[in-house]
Amino acid sequence: MDLLLSNTYILAGLFFIIAFTYSSVGLGGGSSYTALMSIVGFNILAIPMVSLSLNLCVTTIGSFNFIRYKHARFGLILPFLVGSIPMAYFGGSLNVPKAIFYWVLLISLIFVAARIYLWKNTSFTLPLNKLGKLLLSLFSGGILGLIAGIVGIGGGVYLVPLIIILGLGSQKEAAACGAIFIWLNSIAGLASRLQYNSINLLEYWPYIAAVLLGGTIGSLLGSSKFTAKTMEKILGAVILVAIFLLARRIFLL
Repeated sequence: MDLLLSNTYILAGLFFIIAFTYSSVGLGGGSSYTALMSIVGFNILAIPMVSLSLNLCVTTIGSFNFIRYKHARFGLILPFLVGSIPMAYFGGSLNVPKAIFYWVLLISLIFVAARIYLWKNTSFTLPLNKLGKLLLSLFSGGILGLIAGIVGIGGGVYLVPLIIILGLGSQKEAAACGAIFIWLNSIAGLASRLQYNSINLLEYWPYIAAVLLGGTIGSLLGSSKFTAKTMEKILGAVILVAIFLLARRIFLL
């Protein structure tokens, strides 16, 4: 399996599927890009920078499409951004040990799988007043930003369900906020990492082309045409395989 995934164009095809599926629900795909690159054995310093760059490609398009169809509410996303952007920058400056990096990533993937397969009812809300929601938004934004900077994911995979739990917006509004959140946190995390490490993105052009195409199609359909339920199930199957392969790599370290 590892040998098969190491083929550049097979990996690019998987990145296309990930970008298409994630972008349809307002996400960038960073958790799955990072997992696949970790499984294949990419350099541990390059993985977050490549993943954040791919996130930027997908969510630039996604943000545009969700804003164009008037799903974005900047008043909703602002408190999360205030907490997350400085923490994403800080997280990007940390060089965590390989084992910790893999464990944080594995937990992130498990959360995504649980969100897809176990969380059936998103209609409930937490009994918080406006101040409570504001403080929780600032705090959770900071935590998500830190994870985004360390691992190379945008953090939107946590933000989108959180917005629904808090009763702050509809699924499409949450998706729009997720795309914008990932885009800005990816910029902050990448800017911090580029101060200490460099990367030649031209070496990764097949992956960039794949996610640009997948992100364009997925976000356009997600913002205008279909619901996310079927696509989430497909995404869940990909993530379950990634969890298995990543767990195998962790326990064989």
